[in-house]
Amino acid sequence: MSEAQTGAHGRRPRPDPPEPLAAPTIDSHTHLDACGCETDADVVAAMDRAAAVGVVGAVTIADDLAGARFAVRAAHADPRVWAAVALHPTRTASVSAGDLAEIERLAADERVVSIGETGLDYYWDHSPPPAQQEAFRWHIGLAKRTGKPLMIHDRDAHDDVLRILREEGAPDTVVFHCFSGDAAMARECVDAGYLLSFAGPVTFKNNDELRAAAALVPDEQFLVETDAPFLTPHPHRGRANEPYVLPWTVRGMAATRGETEARVAEMARRNAERIFRTGATE
Repeated sequence: MSEAQTGAHGRRPRPDPPEPLAAPTIDSHTHLDACGCETDADVVAAMDRAAAVGVVGAVTIADDLAGARFAVRAAHADPRVWAAVALHPTRTASVSAGDLAEIERLAADERVVSIGETGLDYYWDHSPPPAQQEAFRWHIGLAKRTGKPLMIHDRDAHDDVLRILREEGAPDTVVFHCFSGDAAMARECVDAGYLLSFAGPVTFKNNDELRAAAALVPDEQFLVETDAPFLTPHPHRGRANEPYVLPWTVRGMAATRGETEARVAEMARRNAERIFRTGATE
């Protein structure tokens, strides 16, 4: 396979580029480091591939301290990239005061537009729930101190995530990344003023509950994302994901919502620009 078809370090093959979107949009959640980006040139090349199909910006997300450092560096390497920093819930089994201090220092960077991803993950047994919950509460506080949106990872932990947000008092802006709840949870989140971000699973054939959730979210409260290199949308499940793959998810959202591709792409872009303060919306 050619370099254009394979990711760095022998990763899974990448799909051929999709048709460009009818309107530009923003990938609200990706992991450029996990996509194989190591150098500034790698970041620029990934964003050039994205821009060629109408994905004009991306927020690259941290899982750990190394990821947070990379995210900030990537955001300074390319003006189309912004960063989010946090410790992923699966990385919270042992967290030092120094770890938290460095996350807080990085969060102050002008290119950091969100605190994330943080939250709870009860699927993997990498960190006990009490440790995850303590770290989640700290990140909620950090989002409030910085005035930046909170980017939530919620896997098999819906009730506890919502409970802790109520107990702590949610920041002004909360984003449920890769929303995985049903319509009832979507309504609860919408009523609370949260934004829901939809990734590749909204295109999966047997995901009717998620599509029902995506259909009811108001225009001002949804985002689109790749969560690359994970969760590659249909019809390319099993292949490598990257920001340029986002058009398939946008088209799946458009079909689910009964709206045009251009409208979904534009609304997602406007919402991302508004909450992440990445540019003036028209």
